[in-house]
Amino acid sequence: MTPILRETSVTAVALLVFSIVGAAGLAAVFFLTLPNIQASERVEKMALITQVLPAHSFDNDLIRDARPLAATPELGTRRAGEFYIARQGGKPVGVILEAVAPDGYAGEIRMLVGILADGRISGVRVTDHKETPGLGDYIDIRKGNWITQFDGRTVNDPPAEQWHVKKDGGRFNFLAGATITPRAVVKAVHKALAWYEAHKRELLTETKP
Repeated sequence: MTPILRETSVTAVALLVFSIVGAAGLAAVFFLTLPNIQASERVEKMALITQVLPAHSFDNDLIRDARPLAATPELGTRRAGEFYIARQGGKPVGVILEAVAPDGYAGEIRMLVGILADGRISGVRVTDHKETPGLGDYIDIRKGNWITQFDGRTVNDPPAEQWHVKKDGGRFNFLAGATITPRAVVKAVHKALAWYEAHKRELLTETKP
């Protein structure tokens, strides 16, 4: 073996060893920190959930009792997700659905929609969006209370023809210069309500996991 070939081989072996050690280190860090990451995600999710469904209104562990839900075009979801059943004393009192408005100004607007057993909205919160800061981001509860105007609404209150922003002859407020964003949210929330009404029996009688 020539000196050049020997040197190349040693370098290649050294790089391979370093790569293996580095990958093993990263894997070890990942698995060591995974419980903390999962715990943090759980806390963040529960914080949002208790905004759409008051903590005093249920006594079960919503995250633990989450049930799988296939991709549902009516909810705007393109892949499988979950829904959450709220119970009080073992009796279903409402659900939280994950919904997506696909036609926001800057893309998808993801949200949680809390619906009580009688069909009234208990709360809506946007969980992810890319709307323009200072213009379309007022749908975020951290930017204002616009999203709270859905509270207490049902699929027929207001009537279907009024489930639009006021600019389009509907019931819902909007900020001038930023109508695409609220249009998308209003439409998605109404579709989520309609889907709930069509499936509430199976949702509310879902067997405990």
